[in-house]
Amino acid sequence: MTLHLPHQEPLRTFPKLIEADNYNRVRLALKRLPRPLRVELPDHRGLDALLDDDGWLVVDTLQADQPVLAWVEFGHRSALHEPVACVLKLYHVHAGLVMGTALEALDKALKQRLAELP
Repeated sequence: MTLHLPHQEPLRTFPKLIEADNYNRVRLALKRLPRPLRVELPDHRGLDALLDDDGWLVVDTLQADQPVLAWVEFGHRSALHEPVACVLKLYHVHAGLVMGTALEALDKALKQRLAELP
């Protein structure tokens, strides 16, 4: 599966570091869970994350999957405990309000789904 990023220009784009634990959990989920991987974000009504190797896109399900934000262009690292550089693209005027908590919610949801695996 290839993540289809929005064709629209983001409102803001800036460099970001993703903590190793968060990045590693998404990578593990992409290996163990069926694709396409869509994850409902707990405590974020109407927000889902669409995950792929190329990027992680958060969409507003209440607005026909309009893009909210995306983490893309992941860098390389030399060890699993190192954070991963990427580019964060904001597509919605209020995306900055949820960019930190959305990543935390994604991590929480993936922990639960991975724990349920046999």
